[in-house]
Amino acid sequence: MAHKTWENKICNPAQLGGIETSVIDNGAGRGTRIAWINTGTGLRYKVVIDRAMDIADAFYNQHSLAWLSHSGITPPEPFSDKGIDWIRTFGGGLLVTCGLTHVGSPEADAYGERGLHGQISNTPAEIESILQPDPIAGKMEMSITGRIKQTQLFGPNLELRRTISGRIGEASISIHDEVLNRGNTPAPHMLLYHFNFGWPLVDEGTDIIWQGAWESREGEPYNKIFREGNNFRKCSAPLEEHTGGGEEAAFIDVTPDNAGACVCGLYNAQIGIALALRFQKKQLPWLTNWQHWGRGEYVTGLEPGTNPPIGQAKAREQNELIYLSPGESRTYNLEIEVLNHEEKINDFLDNNLS
Repeated sequence: MAHKTWENKICNPAQLGGIETSVIDNGAGRGTRIAWINTGTGLRYKVVIDRAMDIADAFYNQHSLAWLSHSGITPPEPFSDKGIDWIRTFGGGLLVTCGLTHVGSPEADAYGERGLHGQISNTPAEIESILQPDPIAGKMEMSITGRIKQTQLFGPNLELRRTISGRIGEASISIHDEVLNRGNTPAPHMLLYHFNFGWPLVDEGTDIIWQGAWESREGEPYNKIFREGNNFRKCSAPLEEHTGGGEEAAFIDVTPDNAGACVCGLYNAQIGIALALRFQKKQLPWLTNWQHWGRGEYVTGLEPGTNPPIGQAKAREQNELIYLSPGESRTYNLEIEVLNHEEKINDFLDNNLS
């Protein structure tokens, strides 16, 4: 957006962009609150207020960035926290939040029973504020903030306070999260940001970008993609062996820069778009790369987390499970930026391709 080319030519800031809230009134998602956010750059995306303020659809100009599952948006299911019930309402989308106390497969032990990827994505937010941009007054920032409570009597009682923000004229999304223990006992804490990218950003030959020491989730020879000698840094054609539940994943001890910042992302040369995902090593030391190249279910995930999705029991066994004391909080900051200028794309690739 050329600086102030709109000056004296608009009277309503919505002509440039902003935040619009509404309620879905048809189909499986009927009754679900959402917020459309338009950055005025071609980047626009849908925040699902009733699903932990996760992000569903996301577009840059005519190109979708996110993968959407068969179900798409559905209302939250607060009690779908047993076994693999979570996938029944897994709509895909740009971001699904996993946690706040468990990330990984279903499990049960002396500490309780935990379903796939925890409860938080099936919890509605209480909106605290919506700040609209006002370019005429020189205010380009916009944000939506809400509180999401994962709570029960006698604990754990965790609260996620999430702010999603951006600026008119910038093709980026900023996420600032604070997880607070509002209970009176220590609470286990695991958090994973399940970013799901799809066609056309993800296509045959798209570069998958990350740096760090890695190991396959299943270990060789059981992981067919993440093994030495195989090029798992390029998106594959659809794979017959990924029909149904076929998939592979790698756990990455992601490498930060000198300032502690980690960068991963995707680059599709055919459409001339790169996407950079940035986060802090100190906050989110692990990255998971999920690859599922099923026919009609074609997706890759880049998933920063406090832990790999190994589950609470294994994290406890390895002495890597975080506990939040009563009143203690942790903050997390992430940014997505869409790049479409050659100079910025080349800089991104030069600094992050290994």
